[in-house]
Amino acid sequence: MALSRARRGTRGIDYWPGFVDALSTLVLGIVFMLTVFAVVQFFLAQEVTGKDTALSRLSARIAQLSDLLSLEQTNKVSLEEQIAQLRASLSSTEGERDRYKGLYEGQSGNSQGQVSDLTTKLDSEKQVSLRALAQVEILNQQISALRRQLEAVEQALDVSEKKGREAQTQIESLGQRLNLALAQRVQELSRYRSDFFGKLRDILGNRPDIRIVGDRFVLQSEVFFDTGQAVLKPEGRAELDKIAAVLLDVSKQIPQEIAWVLRVDGHTDVRPISGGRTNWDLSASRAIAVVQYLISKGLPPQRLVAAGFGEFQPIDPGATEEAYSRNRRIELKLTER
Repeated sequence: MALSRARRGTRGIDYWPGFVDALSTLVLGIVFMLTVFAVVQFFLAQEVTGKDTALSRLSARIAQLSDLLSLEQTNKVSLEEQIAQLRASLSSTEGERDRYKGLYEGQSGNSQGQVSDLTTKLDSEKQVSLRALAQVEILNQQISALRRQLEAVEQALDVSEKKGREAQTQIESLGQRLNLALAQRVQELSRYRSDFFGKLRDILGNRPDIRIVGDRFVLQSEVFFDTGQAVLKPEGRAELDKIAAVLLDVSKQIPQEIAWVLRVDGHTDVRPISGGRTNWDLSASRAIAVVQYLISKGLPPQRLVAAGFGEFQPIDPGATEEAYSRNRRIELKLTER
């Protein structure tokens, strides 16, 4: 009778179609934004990964070129030292040649042979010096080429680092915008949920043993079951009739593509029960009994879930009768599958 009067009182204005449309639009918007963010995140991550790989290869090439340049510079120094030694030897040989030429007129044919040997030695050392100078010139050209390659590599690194920083900035900017949009959507969803729970509370009545906690309805087990039992009482069936009527009406308005379920959670207190059963058994049996009754009232089975939590999810840690009573409860949560 109370439910009929509540329906006649609210028949003038039907809020449900507008609420369901707004909720559907909100969910589709969130899914679209998450999809866009995932796609953009994927492509940007691919680009950043590619740039990191290119940077690694360029860094390895720079290290290789640096080692080669160091080796060539070492060889150049060694050749320059050899040239200096050869020049010193050449200067010494030329001095000896001049000295021997001065003594040539007063010496015999033996002295002429010594001068000839020194001249041959001098020519040989000149050829060695020329070859060394040619090698130094080649090394200088190689060093210049290596320096040009290093400059090109450094420029490529600068460009890659710049692109990487720009990509990271884009990712951070997109993440901030998406987080802001999601926060706004969550606020809107919270407001719609509050309106939805308020209307259901009006239908169920203002009773101390039926509460709205967060995103779920909390009903004391005594509303539905006797102590230690999992068989629905008549007054419990009457309350479930009200809930079933509301859910049947709501389920007709929710679009088929939204995968929603009503989760029925059974909870007990910490005290053991008799008969060889555990609190796990009792909480699960009670949840199943509620689900089976809702199915008998026309709710589709694929939209219902039964879960037993035993005594392991208390809402009151006390050891009083009042705490035990609060922990013995049935929770209903309309959620996604």
